[in-house]
Parts: sequence; C-alpha cells; structure tokens
Amino acid sequence: MDIGVWVSLFAYFALMIAIGVYAMRKSTSTSEDYMLGGRTLSPKVAALSAGASDMSGWLLLGLPGAMFVSGLGSAWIGIGLFVGALFNWILVAPRLREQTVHYGNAITIPAFLANRFPTRALSLRTVSAIVIVIFFAVYTASGLVAGGKLFESAFAGVINIGGMSDYAVGVVITLGVVLAYTVVGGFLAVSMTDFVQGCIMMLALVIMPAVVLFGEGGGGFTQASQTLNEVDPTLLSWTEGLTFIGWLSAVTWGLGYFGQPHIIVRFMAIRTLKDVPIARNIGMSWMAISLIGAVSLGIFGRAYAVRNGMEVQDPETIFIILAELLFHPLITGFLYAALLAAVMSTISSQLLVSSSSLTEDFYRLFLRKEATDKECVAVGRVSVVLVGLIAAVIASDPNSQVLGLVSNAWAGFGAAFGPLIILSLMWSRTNGAGAIAGMVVGAATVMIWIALGWNGSFMGGPGVYEIIPGFIASFIAILAVSSITADAGEYQHIER
Repeated sequence: MDIGVWVSLFAYFALMIAIGVYAMRKSTSTSEDYMLGGRTLSPKVAALSAGASDMSGWLLLGLPGAMFVSGLGSAWIGIGLFVGALFNWILVAPRLREQTVHYGNAITIPAFLANRFPTRALSLRTVSAIVIVIFFAVYTASGLVAGGKLFESAFAGVINIGGMSDYAVGVVITLGVVLAYTVVGGFLAVSMTDFVQGCIMMLALVIMPAVVLFGEGGGGFTQASQTLNEVDPTLLSWTEGLTFIGWLSAVTWGLGYFGQPHIIVRFMAIRTLKDVPIARNIGMSWMAISLIGAVSLGIFGRAYAVRNGMEVQDPETIFIILAELLFHPLITGFLYAALLAAVMSTISSQLLVSSSSLTEDFYRLFLRKEATDKECVAVGRVSVVLVGLIAAVIASDPNSQVLGLVSNAWAGFGAAFGPLIILSLMWSRTNGAGAIAGMVVGAATVMIWIALGWNGSFMGGPGVYEIIPGFIASFIAILAVSSITADAGEYQHIER
C-alpha cells in the first residue's frame, strides 16, 4: 500500500480525534451537553450532521452496489429517501424542536414521549429504549461491516493483528476510532465530525463519477450508455422489469425518516426554531448532490468495469476498487477517508443515541434516580463502548450485506417510531396507550415480516419491504387505541 494512502488516512483519523478533544473541553459538563450539545448547533452543522448520520456506508457501498447490479430501477430508493427527508424537515423538524423544549426540555426521544404522555411515562421510556438499543445494535453493525469490507478490499495483508482476518481488523479499527472521539467528546464531537465528514463524502461523490465518466477509459455519457445497452438495456430503464411492488418497496424507504432517532435528534439540537428552514435548505442540497453522485457512480461504474474488462466479485466494493485504480495515492487515501466518514458519522450518532437511552431511560430511571450529571456522563461513555462491542459481534460475519442490515434496522425504526412521532406532534388526540400500541405493533410487524421471509418473497411474488406493513399497522394501532382509550389528563397536559 502506497505511503500516500496512509498519509491521507492518518490525517483524517487525527482530525476526528482532535475534534473529539475540542468538544470534550467545550461541551461535556452536563447530560444535556454530552447528549444534545446544549442545543447550540448552527444550521449548517445541524444540516450536514443530520445528512451524514443518515447516509452511512450504504451511500458509498450499498446504493452504488445496487445500481451496479440492477441499474436505474434501484434509483427509486434514492428518490424515495429524498422525498421522505424533505417532508421530515418540513413536518417534524420545527415541531420537534419546539415541543421537546416545551415538554420538560427532553434530551432523548423516549424522554420526549414520556413527557408528552405522562400517564404512560414509565412504559413509554422502557419500550422505546428497548427498541432503540435493539435496532441500533443491528444498524451500527452495518457500518462496521462497511469498514471491514474497506480493509478487506483495500488493505489485504497489510495490517496483521494477532492473526485476525483483514475484515476483522477493519471492524476493530473502524470501531476504535469512532469510540475514541464519541466517548471523549459526546454529541458536539459527533455533530462537528459529521459536518466535516459530510463535506468529505459530498466531494468524493462529485469527484469519483466525474473521473469514471470522463477520465481515461471512461468514454463519456455516450460511450457509457452504449456499453450498458449492450450488456442489458434494462439497466438504463427506470421502470422496465420493475413490478409495482418492487417500485413501492423502493420508494417507501422514505417513510423511515420520520422514525430515525439518530436523525431527528439533530432537530432537537438546532440552535433556534428560526434556523430550521436554513438547515433544511442546506441539508436537502447536500443530499441531492450526494444521491446523484452515488447513483452515477454505481451505474457508470458498471459501464467502466465492462469497457475495461474488470471483474467485480462484490458489487458493493465498486467505490473501493475504482478509488485504488483511478487516482493518485493521496487522493485514494482521501476517498477511503470519505468511505470511513460515511461509516463513522452514522456509527457515532447511533452509539450516542443508544447510550443516551441507556443512561437517561434506564440507569437514571431505574437504578440511580439521584445520579448527578457528572455520573450520567460517565455512564453514557461506558454505554457507548458496550453498544459498540455488541455491534462488533453482530458484524463479525464477513458475508453480511451492508444494504440488507441497513434496510432491516431502517424499517424497524421507521415503523416503531415514525407514525408515533408524526401523530404525537400533529394529532392532539394521540395518547399514551396508543403510543405504546403503535411502537409495539410497528416493531413486531417488522420483525415477524423479516422472520417469515416476506421481504424476499410474498404470496408467490416479489417481496414486500417490511416498512410498508409495519408503518401501516403502527399508524392504525395508534389511531384505534387512542380513539377508544381517551385520557383527559393527557389532553389537559397538552393544553397547558
């Protein structure tokens, strides 16, 4: 491995840890500081932090891999995500920023739900914390899988740690760096590193497709289109070969946004309510550029591979392969850093949200109600490490697929929390019993759907993405149970 690659990577690692140290000195003295950055995020940091924590390794591995295999039909996932993110910024962001302060200055999603529905506070905090930790363990594992694949593909045989495989070394190093700055600097460190990582990711997704298309061996749009038509004309079709169920399963990824704790917690941390529209415009612009880049990388990377006789065994590694093949080592190292940025930004956000729930919604609630802020910060740091280790165990299988793990966790959160967040913010008749019913039904439906394999094949036809039945079932459960179990005490609490 060329020294230039290592120079870029070490510079990236050093920058992340330096930000963690800075954040530790600036904002880790209280629980609100450590877990929510003191609600002081500027619009640009909040926007890119929400985007980077959302667009994990799947943006540079999973989505380009799907495009490489299936062509433009897979781009509907990106379109659905863009629309879902836009509505999330419009419907949820301003209301959640305002109401989390109004209802007891809540600093976690479970705490907000408990304050919003006080008659079921204990049950809500317990159930929501369990859902968060379970699904985030899986979601975090997907990021570690991406880190493992990077080292397995790009650094084969370079690093030898106690006879561990290249994949395992990648998982360990990825987790180690993330833990270093997350444990030390908390939410502010995570958000600031997200901002830097978001910039790196977007720049990489502009550079890579441009070089693939117009660099040596690319041939431009015309040659790429001709090559893809020769391989399989359906690669350039948005609809050919795509069933209605397949299309619906792709675009409904956007429903997941309303229930992703690691994303919507950024809305809670924005400096002021007036900053939300500014953050929305910045975030959606970043997302549009990044998604277009990822889609272009996958589809035109397929054309480049065919034209140049490249054999790609794992389509999810096309970014890694092209980064090493087409660029100077210093730029290759930067592109690897972009992939690690995508991975680490999401992992750190997920670890911190899981840690916040374990600390505020379990430790402080059941074990030490009188715990001081200093004690809670310490427990939060320990919780970050514990969840990270559990995720590493889940990620230990090198055959895991990034997109598959992400899709399962995304659906779980989207169904468990999405309808509940929307209705708790926008429908005054939502009550605690309905909230619990919605969470349980949504999460259970997703897990049962996956266990039965109906996301792969349903009634003899194509599979139905589990977020669809889960989201619908959760929505109906909240509406039905809230309607038949009206709680006047909760309505009075809302009116005050």
